[in-house]
Amino acid sequence: MGKFSEKYDLNKAKLLKQLIEKSYKKGNFTLSSGKKSSHYLNCKPVSLNGEGLNLISDLFLDLKDSRSKAVAGLTLGADPLVSGLIVKAALHGLDLDGLIIRKEIKTYGTRAGIEGPTLEEGTLVTVLEDVVTTAGSVIKAIKKLRENNYVVEEVLSIVDRQEGGLEALENEDVKLKSLFKIKDFL
Repeated sequence: MGKFSEKYDLNKAKLLKQLIEKSYKKGNFTLSSGKKSSHYLNCKPVSLNGEGLNLISDLFLDLKDSRSKAVAGLTLGADPLVSGLIVKAALHGLDLDGLIIRKEIKTYGTRAGIEGPTLEEGTLVTVLEDVVTTAGSVIKAIKKLRENNYVVEEVLSIVDRQEGGLEALENEDVKLKSLFKIKDFL
């Protein structure tokens, strides 16, 4: 699986086309960070589509650090990304677990903040995110994973809005790898 293969480039072009058609809007929007923007990206119409999720999963599998033993993300945006990538890995004969991080810890049962298999302390986990703006929500996920003694060194995102997320993640000693930047949509 080479990052610079013809298939990779073709899949990336197909995914960008889908994102432009189904996920990108121009107008006046308030983002989850509270910032105002004339660009809005909701990747769920693509990530919750079989072909779209297959493309994302193929591309993420190429980007992911091969040492990573699990992928994780904050519910709800990362749920399809985590599921798609662990299935894609299994189809390639790779052992990869998935974790879903709750926004709030359950007040019943086991009171779990992270759902999925129990992994050894020190396991390298890659965090998945659909759109990174300021990286606020993805940093919550990283902190929750680190509180549970997992190691996080990278975040894979579909789109980097280039509004401070890269720098915020660098301050957490985490590398951001994005398939696209907001300029790809303009």
